[in-house]
Amino acid sequence: MAEITASMIKELRERTGVGMGKCKEALEESKGDMELAIDNLRKAGIASAVKKQGRETNEGMVAVAQNGNTIALVEVNAETDFVVKNDRFQTFLKAISEEIAKTKPASLEAFLQQKYSKDPNLTIDEYRATIIQSIGENIQIRRLKTFTKDKSHSIGIYSHMGGKIVTVVEITGGADEEALAKDIAMHVAAAAPEFLSPEKVPAEVVAREKEIVKGQIQGKPANIVDKIVEGKINAFYDAACLVRQKFIKDDSLSIADLVKERAKTSGKPLVLANFVRWCVGQ
Repeated sequence: MAEITASMIKELRERTGVGMGKCKEALEESKGDMELAIDNLRKAGIASAVKKQGRETNEGMVAVAQNGNTIALVEVNAETDFVVKNDRFQTFLKAISEEIAKTKPASLEAFLQQKYSKDPNLTIDEYRATIIQSIGENIQIRRLKTFTKDKSHSIGIYSHMGGKIVTVVEITGGADEEALAKDIAMHVAAAAPEFLSPEKVPAEVVAREKEIVKGQIQGKPANIVDKIVEGKINAFYDAACLVRQKFIKDDSLSIADLVKERAKTSGKPLVLANFVRWCVGQ
């Protein structure tokens, strides 16, 4: 059995809102398995809303850069927020994001080993090491992603809290729809959807949600259980899937309705194809 530490209890409390005593009991019952403890608290009807993670443990910033039709997203972490605001860190972050947009690396590992275009004597990882030496604090390039914009795509980008949260939304079926895509990207920053649509929710996630609901309603007739489960799963989709969420600027519309209305007005076959929401430390 894993040792139940104060930090584990604290994390479970932050993720579920349940009291410290109940959190400790749940962790002891699950033998230290955090996700099982959460499931058990939900089945018991004690925890309703669950955050995907506890408090952010890393400082840092997410940056966006564009080169031609390539858009790059990168997260760089430091130990303290003081360093994140440092000019040297900001210069490094900008240089790294531009390098990713320019070279379109296949992976973070490949990117760290490639030569830095502004100083071919250094790899990207060696360049990072020089920044660590000059700043005196550990700096990590945590993740990266690139998007390729073609003539029939529109990409909207939204940065929140000074780069602590950055979202990207991609719409296919028409160019010049950046305003719509950015509106949805702003919604994504606020509403934090986990999935694009019900079809994109993994089967094991749906099965887990169903199991939790069944654990909450034991003893009822099977036909009633089925109806309750169906209703709860639909409510889960409404909360977790972007296309089913109510638009933050107009809650009379779902995001799917918003795109559909714009498609009708513009005469374009618009489809909300993809979204990314990066939060520092997530």
